[in-house]
Amino acid sequence: MNRMMVKKAIIIAMIVIAGTFSAAFLKNESKDFKLVKNLDIYYSLFRELNAFYVDDIDPDRLVKTSIDEMLKTLDPYTVYYSEQDIDDFQFMTTGKYGGIGSLIRVKGDYAVLTQIYKGFPADLAELKAGDILKSINGESLKGLSITKISEKLKGDPNTEVTLTIERQGADIEKKLTRKRVAIPPVPYYGMIGEDIGYIRFTNFTQNCTRDVKHALVTLKNDHGANKIILDMRSNPGGLLTEAVEIVNLFVGSGQEVVSTKGKVNQYDATHTTTRQAVDEDIPLVVMINSNSASASEIVAGAIQDLDRGIVVGQRSYGKGLVQISRPLSYNTTLKVTTAKYYIPSGRCIQALDFSHRNEDGSVGYIPDSLISEFKTKNGRIVKDGGGLIPDYSVESMQLSQIATELYLRSFIFDFATEYFWDHETIDIPQKFSLTDQDCIDFANYLKTREFSYNNSTERALNALTTTAKKEKYYEINRDLFDQLKDKLEHSLDNDLKLFRDEISKLLEDEIIGRYYYEDGVIKHTINDDKQIAKAIEVVSDKIIYSLTLKGESGTLSSGPLSSTDYNDNNSLEFLHGTDIPC
Repeated sequence: MNRMMVKKAIIIAMIVIAGTFSAAFLKNESKDFKLVKNLDIYYSLFRELNAFYVDDIDPDRLVKTSIDEMLKTLDPYTVYYSEQDIDDFQFMTTGKYGGIGSLIRVKGDYAVLTQIYKGFPADLAELKAGDILKSINGESLKGLSITKISEKLKGDPNTEVTLTIERQGADIEKKLTRKRVAIPPVPYYGMIGEDIGYIRFTNFTQNCTRDVKHALVTLKNDHGANKIILDMRSNPGGLLTEAVEIVNLFVGSGQEVVSTKGKVNQYDATHTTTRQAVDEDIPLVVMINSNSASASEIVAGAIQDLDRGIVVGQRSYGKGLVQISRPLSYNTTLKVTTAKYYIPSGRCIQALDFSHRNEDGSVGYIPDSLISEFKTKNGRIVKDGGGLIPDYSVESMQLSQIATELYLRSFIFDFATEYFWDHETIDIPQKFSLTDQDCIDFANYLKTREFSYNNSTERALNALTTTAKKEKYYEINRDLFDQLKDKLEHSLDNDLKLFRDEISKLLEDEIIGRYYYEDGVIKHTINDDKQIAKAIEVVSDKIIYSLTLKGESGTLSSGPLSSTDYNDNNSLEFLHGTDIPC
């Protein structure tokens, strides 16, 4: 009897095991079959299109479009780079490319130079912001996309390119020799006051730590800095390894900075500091805003979680995903999201939930119900799931409707171009400001250009008036609508006076850049930057600094999530940085 029971048990176990393996096999087979089936469908569809479509098709364009649209359903960071796009990929990781050293944007039928990098070919050839690009090596650029023009301007270092530009109505020919262009990750560093060192840090490209370290050591040893402000506002991130090295400048060896966890175990890793810090004790403030993302958030988050310094600014972007590059055939590349990253407290600050899309395909923020609390090294409460929340929040400068219109429609840019050619020199960046006559000249310039605009309030009133007429409420309330129109209608002269300060700031930044390049603009903006002023206040007050790190000056709160935390269309940070390098 016992033998029979044992025999039955063995048979049952074998059946269960066989069933398990069979189910696993069928599951894998089903998954593999779906992949093969859909690839076969795609191939056969493409073959039929090529054979029977009424016009000739462009295989490269069709495939690129289909791949791009497929990847868009995953997340915005998983990207395919064709052979023609490899230069852009290299630029993202290294900050280097072969070109003339400038930024461009489309204006009308042509592209216009918007910024010149000091010491590079465009600068050496005396090209200026505002120059219109008419042709390259005799080939007209009229009507070409900004991407195509950028591709034509880029090329191998030491190759020549001949440009025809339009300047003040006249065509000029310029011959340039392309160079390896390297965008500096630290465009400016200097002293703010007697003992505070300031470092503007803009991208995490290869070897960026070397530049930050150089700035830090120079400020300490040569200028006597005993406090540091690291400004990473609008830094979009980059290489994770460089983020660990940046933290290591301020934190000694053996400290965890970030860990990554994903589906493929080989990409899971814990990254710790490995070297002696440059300075473990110097008071430190890190500045971030809604455009600070990825590696920027790792650095700011690690500094906050380790209670090594204080974070000032606005809630960060909320990118808690890690990408790696995978080489594909024919010199193409896939940048693919492989993991999420977690900073020392254990939190992931990813704000958007790409794995659970809404029915319409849109992506929502991580819901409050899934946001958890964590603790820093000293026990301060911090939260995940919604970007990095600064210890001290400072609102970004919000622009009025008229200032936004003037900037986006290039009136600020064009006036700065005319100003540059009318003024041989200007005062140094720290002292330059527009005079009353300059403001009058700008107002007259706008009138000659017939500038006009409708603000949001007027557009809302016009929409309300249209609806009221359709529903026949307008006639019986005509007097009320007329009164509203009279009270809400704006005047250009009044708006220029009312918003003079912010318009003047935009004009001054644009003008200074023509004479003193990017670092000159930074020098000019430091003194009236409210966020920098708050950083100075925090790092200068020993009591506030100490109590904050101990968690005795109040706890951090996340506040409600909203799209304006991440995409502030009327902020200075949003308006800047939309041009393409070449």
